[in-house]
Amino acid sequence: MDYRLRTVATVLAVALLASGPAFAQSQSQSAPDADADWEVPRLADGQPDLQGYWTTQTFTPMERPEYLGDKAFYTEEEFAQLQSQLTVDGADPLARFVIEIADPEERERVLDQTHRDESYVHYDNAIWLATRVPKGLSTRRTSLIVDPPNGRIPPRTEEARARAAARRAARGDRGPFDGYELRPLSERCIYYGYNGPPLQPPSYNDIHQIFQTPTHVVIFTEQNNNPPRIIPVDGRPPIPEDIRLWPGDSRGRWEGDTLVVETSNFNDKSAWQGSSRGLKVVERFTRVADDQIHFTFTVEDPATWDRPWSAEIPLMSTEGPMYEYACHEGNHDIRHIQEVYRNIELQEAAARP
Repeated sequence: MDYRLRTVATVLAVALLASGPAFAQSQSQSAPDADADWEVPRLADGQPDLQGYWTTQTFTPMERPEYLGDKAFYTEEEFAQLQSQLTVDGADPLARFVIEIADPEERERVLDQTHRDESYVHYDNAIWLATRVPKGLSTRRTSLIVDPPNGRIPPRTEEARARAAARRAARGDRGPFDGYELRPLSERCIYYGYNGPPLQPPSYNDIHQIFQTPTHVVIFTEQNNNPPRIIPVDGRPPIPEDIRLWPGDSRGRWEGDTLVVETSNFNDKSAWQGSSRGLKVVERFTRVADDQIHFTFTVEDPATWDRPWSAEIPLMSTEGPMYEYACHEGNHDIRHIQEVYRNIELQEAAARP
């Protein structure tokens, strides 16, 4: 995958406003204590300045590992042990699943890429994906989900399970590589669910650049197949119900110093976490320090879950620049993915008696 400097960022910066100062990236254990002398930086129109480069990088999982039960927070000792393991030189930044491993020794072994299965063909993730500040835990929380209290996504409703069954039935007995349309939306360079809304931590390329004007807020994510999110904050009404978009339709407003973004009008194809076109997302961005935005989201979809659920994801300041996420350079590589598996099928057929 070819990464080139994303010139769109420069165009947006000129067209909207120059981005705010970028502060050194840090990893916070929890929300910072209130500083009596700290004041929210503001733009000329008086609104809080959210501009700059921010990262959501973290090993903290969306859902609490089952072996932790009702444990909502790690102890200081547990947190320190995990941080030392996750941020050690050579650790694989893509190995987000290691937090699900209860045994510390096994967790450490898996993080070390020299113990990978020899059949796994990939580049050294620690070389290509490691950041200036190594990825660790973002807080002492055991999950990004804060509600329900068990740190887990609520079970899907019968209606949601029926939708999933219908999708499987439509696919029939076709294998995952039988056609390009069966490949994941992200592989086809159409849609990344974690780009938002709601905004979530991707596995890598996790920088988000925020621009502001008096009438709009723009969130531009480095690893993105869609255009930047351009969010009106001028009170205009949502688009008509019959217009459906991959990222939905976002409308923002200021509640004091908090930016509140409500999104609806999703299409029937993204099915994020199994959701329906009735998904509603509310995101809240509050600048709480020079190097941190407190970000939360709540999702609601009665056709999928019998209750709303919420997550808390720290946005920490980081340095630019951002780079272009080319995604197969226009998705041309989907042809090669299909060619490889057609060749595998021919080899398997030739080997059969």
